[in-house]
Amino acid sequence: MSLQDKYQELINQAKTAGVADLQVREQDNVLYIDGATTAAVKDQLWDTYEKLDPEMRSADVVMNLKATDAAAEEKIYEVKSGDNLSKIAKNYPGVSWKDIFEANKDQIKDPNLIHPGQKLKIPS
Repeated sequence: MSLQDKYQELINQAKTAGVADLQVREQDNVLYIDGATTAAVKDQLWDTYEKLDPEMRSADVVMNLKATDAAAEEKIYEVKSGDNLSKIAKNYPGVSWKDIFEANKDQIKDPNLIHPGQKLKIPS
């Protein structure tokens, strides 16, 4: 079964939702879905992906969806004791620890070293 077949529901939802500049391609056993849409549609697509691949263990989909509305502004997260960038990223579908690190290079020099009380920008 191709990845496009496996994730047909997700692809159809992106088309139906009117994702702008939608591009779907399969490369090296990974399905890439690119485009631009509202933050709400982006969240719905991530929910569908999680339904199709609970806990996102297959790691065979990369969604590069740019949110185009005001709700897509960066969020702020305050670091708590025991946090690390990977743990924080799990709270934000579609955001990796690398995304958080890149958005906060002005205050994080080492991605393995963050401190409680730090306020980190969470990119959308």
